[in-house]
Amino acid sequence: MMVFTPLTSAEIAQIKATLGHLPISGSAWPKWVKGAAIVMLVLIVVQYVLTVDRVGIDQLKNLGGITMLVVFIALVVMTYFMSISTTTISEQGIKQSWITKREVSWEEVTFAKFVPMLASKRLMVFVKKGRPVIFQGADQELQVAFAHISLQFKQRQL
Repeated sequence: MMVFTPLTSAEIAQIKATLGHLPISGSAWPKWVKGAAIVMLVLIVVQYVLTVDRVGIDQLKNLGGITMLVVFIALVVMTYFMSISTTTISEQGIKQSWITKREVSWEEVTFAKFVPMLASKRLMVFVKKGRPVIFQGADQELQVAFAHISLQFKQRQL
């Protein structure tokens, strides 16, 4: 049974003891995912250049061309943040560098679930207020820590 109540100080200490030496930090996304994102950007640029060469730049000075430019800029921003994003588990909680704030203190955590997906291993953290926060972890040390945190909540009894 899932229990969505805040952690006690004893439970926080138990999680920290289970994790061992803190902080644990690593890349949020695997190298192959970062590489695939960059390859996709390059393919989009090549396709855009070929399209401009074929139809001319004047044909793209409309709403469709502007939309393509805005979407491309958004993809560049997402790819940049994917490539530099790191996840850190510390004495204070869990945080991930990203476009928006992704940081949760241990006192805010009510439940955590490890979700091992193909592209990235994720820790879904439920907090007192608001939506769950999802942290990605590419490094094995982070993934093991995610599994330990999730297991602590699975074994939790109130």
